[in-house]
Amino acid sequence: MAPLRHKTFRSIWIASLASNFGGMIQSVGAAWMMTSISGSADMVALVTASVTLPIMLLALLAGAAADNFDRRRIMLAAQTFMLLVSAALAVCAWLGWITPWFLLLFTFLIGCGSAFNGPAWQASVGEMVPRSDLPSAVALNSMAFNIARSLGPAIGGAIVAAVGAAAAFAVNAVSYFGLVAVLARWHPNRPERRLPRERMGGAMAAGIRYAAMSPAIGTVLGRALLFGFGASAVSALMPLIARDLIGGGALTYGLLLGAFGAGAVGGALATARLRAMATSEGIVRAACLAFAAAAAAAAFSSWLVVTMAALLAGGAAWVLALSTFNVTVQLSVPRWVVARALSLYQMAAFGGMAIGSWTWGMAAEAEGLPAALVEAAAVMAVCAALGLKLPLPRVGAANLDPRSGWVPPDTALDIEPRSGPVVITIEFRIREADIPEFMKAMAERRRIRRRAGARRWTLLRDLSDPEIWIERFHLPNWIEYIRHNSRITQADALATGRAWELHAGPDSPHIRRLIERHTDAPPDTVRPELSEPLTDARRFG
Repeated sequence: MAPLRHKTFRSIWIASLASNFGGMIQSVGAAWMMTSISGSADMVALVTASVTLPIMLLALLAGAAADNFDRRRIMLAAQTFMLLVSAALAVCAWLGWITPWFLLLFTFLIGCGSAFNGPAWQASVGEMVPRSDLPSAVALNSMAFNIARSLGPAIGGAIVAAVGAAAAFAVNAVSYFGLVAVLARWHPNRPERRLPRERMGGAMAAGIRYAAMSPAIGTVLGRALLFGFGASAVSALMPLIARDLIGGGALTYGLLLGAFGAGAVGGALATARLRAMATSEGIVRAACLAFAAAAAAAAFSSWLVVTMAALLAGGAAWVLALSTFNVTVQLSVPRWVVARALSLYQMAAFGGMAIGSWTWGMAAEAEGLPAALVEAAAVMAVCAALGLKLPLPRVGAANLDPRSGWVPPDTALDIEPRSGPVVITIEFRIREADIPEFMKAMAERRRIRRRAGARRWTLLRDLSDPEIWIERFHLPNWIEYIRHNSRITQADALATGRAWELHAGPDSPHIRRLIERHTDAPPDTVRPELSEPLTDARRFG
């Protein structure tokens, strides 16, 4: 509960809790309305898919926006948009205009709002609480959602049964007002931006490149994708579990969702204790197996109490796995790319859920509901077994703050921010006996360079003097050279410093900063090479 001591986090957390209640009430209304206007299992499952699909499609764009623009304004715009869509859905439902595809359109638009809100909100948590409180803050966010999941569906089921789905949609529209008001009053202190914003295309490419060049992030994304795919079966098919396996109605569906949410709240409360007792991989592996058991039990149970007990365990497993994935991502990347990394995580997890929701709906239609749930349980068992080959990384030890001491170098020529392309060469002198270790260090250096935006990285060896090795890479322009160096973290510098230590020359490795020019350019634009030797102990040039 430590993050709740921070006023900003506490205010937004409480407002988000109220909004989550509205969202869960609406989800019950939408799912149950679809069972009323369409008897098809795949159409019912598409309600969940229509909410999660936009997150898969738009999350990277949303993450790039959150890393480049005011996150508060993005959240405010997203919440206002969802308020308007929910109000329109309530009016259309009240007037009787809703068809199956019209309902999916509205839920898809709400999912678009969630896609833009998610990365901005999750990346902002690190600005509201200290790093030591971040895992607890992530767990509290999961708990807020699952408190709503535990009580909201039962309330939603009662509202739908008593008044109708239109009232559930109206309640959701009203629930956004508190969060909009809190965000409107929040004015965070933003550090002064020293570099121009990245273009959105380049920003998205930088996020993808960082993840591709970070094996630890790739492991998390792959595991989250598979977990979301398998776990989506229970939530997507839960209306059918209530109706076909237990023989209940909207209230039964609400009770099942409530049991799942109550288990998730318990899992969130246990997160801190479990993280002290087990590794991230141990938590995720146990969660996968617990969810597999829950899905299998739901497949064969026709008793409400037994199914609720299974879903209680499934809810705890759900929040433990997803919050562990989330924390692992946040603690594995520097702040300049955190929203994009979280957006990629959301794309993986919710993309798996969207694909899984549709897949399990088709499987239930073709093979029957119990068979679909058993197959989903098998996928969760595979996700647990995959941890033996691809375990989650241990996080928290690396210093991801920007390296200290680097300042843009002075140049002999007048350089504009867009001048380029810029070519960097760093000349090392390496003894023959040190070459194997040097090559290992340069392989890591190459990965880090490319992850921070360098292009066409090469390592050259002088034919006339074999002890001379030259690291060479390109950047599009001068401002991207400065941006590249601002992205190098303390951990990056430490990881690749060995190459610098192996240098055997009398002076530090020689750095040249060159600007590329073409011979067919007009004479007045042709300039000599830009060259500046290294004059201090900077290790990255």
